[in-house]
Amino acid sequence: MGTKKTSNRDGKHPAPGSESSADSKISALLTISRAITSEKYLEDILRLIVTVTAEVMASKICSLMLIEDDGKLHVKATQSISKEYNKKRIIDVGKGVVGKVASENRPAIVRDVRERDDYLYPEMARKEGLVSLLSVPLAVKGRVIGVINCYTSRPHDFTDAEVTVLTTIANQAAIAIENTELLVRSRVIQEELESRKIVERAKDILAAENGTSGDEAYRKIRAMSMNMRRPMRQIAEAIIISRGVQESS
Repeated sequence: MGTKKTSNRDGKHPAPGSESSADSKISALLTISRAITSEKYLEDILRLIVTVTAEVMASKICSLMLIEDDGKLHVKATQSISKEYNKKRIIDVGKGVVGKVASENRPAIVRDVRERDDYLYPEMARKEGLVSLLSVPLAVKGRVIGVINCYTSRPHDFTDAEVTVLTTIANQAAIAIENTELLVRSRVIQEELESRKIVERAKDILAAENGTSGDEAYRKIRAMSMNMRRPMRQIAEAIIISRGVQESS
């Protein structure tokens, strides 16, 4: 007589490897893929990713952490509403289970975080009822930019299929983050170029009016910017607008 399979570790989702489970994973990946190509803000995309991931992975808590300018991991999105879990937690890259995932660029599976010496928050895990952990790096072209973590409320042996699914989600999340960063850099460069054009135009106006060199006109704009505590672009725009008004009157 065959052994009856349980629905899953929490009794709410299809068993890993079942047809319905496979369908839900495909649906989740499609949802995330559509979000990445949409015009949503990055924060909204990351929040959607952890929410969908928690559902498809049958996780009690899913969190996404990114390496910030200080070189440390910060939680950027989680579907958890727990005040205890959402306390500001910062992890050094290379420290603890999650920190090592980032430094070594490879997944980590912990069957019971409450019993691991290198897990940094065992007391929090006990209070929140967190047991098993699957942590996967977010990497772009081999460069780790963060990690995504899935916790269960009961002991669970994560399968290769589950690791593959979370890795695929992590790769999609990394692409979304990278695309956003590229877009931001592109916009910054565009704004800088536009600012230079405006300052150049204002400089030419002042130079022509006062019969001075371009360098001297530029220094005047810079001095006005410092004295008035306004960006040079604002000063330049004011000069251009005022001269336009004078010419039309």
